[in-house]
Amino acid sequence: MNNIKSTFSIKDLENLSGIKAHTIRIWEKRYGLLEPMRTDTNIRSYDVRNLQKLLNVVLLTDFGYKISKISKLNQEEIEKFVIKIQTEKTVNNHVLSNFKMAMLNFDQSLFVKTYNELLSQKKFSTIFYETFIPLLEEIGILWTTNTITPAHEHFISHLIKQKILIEIEKYQLEQKDISDKTFVLYLPFNEIHDLGLLFLHHEIITSGHKSIYLGRSLPIENLIDLNNHFNKITYITYLTVEPTEDEIENYINEFSNTILKDNENELLIFGRKAKTINQEKLPKKIQSVENLQDFIATL
Repeated sequence: MNNIKSTFSIKDLENLSGIKAHTIRIWEKRYGLLEPMRTDTNIRSYDVRNLQKLLNVVLLTDFGYKISKISKLNQEEIEKFVIKIQTEKTVNNHVLSNFKMAMLNFDQSLFVKTYNELLSQKKFSTIFYETFIPLLEEIGILWTTNTITPAHEHFISHLIKQKILIEIEKYQLEQKDISDKTFVLYLPFNEIHDLGLLFLHHEIITSGHKSIYLGRSLPIENLIDLNNHFNKITYITYLTVEPTEDEIENYINEFSNTILKDNENELLIFGRKAKTINQEKLPKKIQSVENLQDFIATL
């Protein structure tokens, strides 16, 4: 446990729970909700048990319970109430809390247990949209505010990627293509954020199309050979970090002249940077796609 973040500042609690530090202090002073440790200079710090209690209390308040009543319950009673009110409306909040705790403690068992319970109730695609995407968005915020380290982000991302790969393998064992369309999925050179692309690979093959996943950090010239093997390819990429803002236009033009020339191929661009691209200035065979779900609905 020495390498695991086990104490948190009040700012960490604010970032992880969504409750303002001022409100946390009031709950602590008025209701004795949390039991912080204090330094010689009277600076508060909180252990994992305090964090878990706060996350559960937030869930109960979201469900309409008054903080004055919650404060009279002990930790075990609060946890029982949380389990009791796990309706469809609140399940996702609860599992998000569990996934965050799994991340903070590098607890693979908690992640797997929470995920398997969720999978018994919902399809994998639903879990990805309703739980994993909000979780990853929140992790991005936690990372930028220094609440978590890159190690935490890598840990949880690897576990999510593992689940996507398992679902892909399940389908590939019985896959029967229903169309002659071919999709080729890749990330540009130096781009390594592949969770979104991997999920899109899952959605394409489960829709019955041929999908070739090439993965991270691939230079444009490495794609040329694909044109010799397949006709009418839809190339798909995610632009999250690379290329940089001032290099995107050159990248798109190089792709158009190298991969899309004299054929029926096309390129679809997803990711954060897709939203910054002026669609009207794109070459004819290239599109930026802002909404993943809308695209998947057309498969």
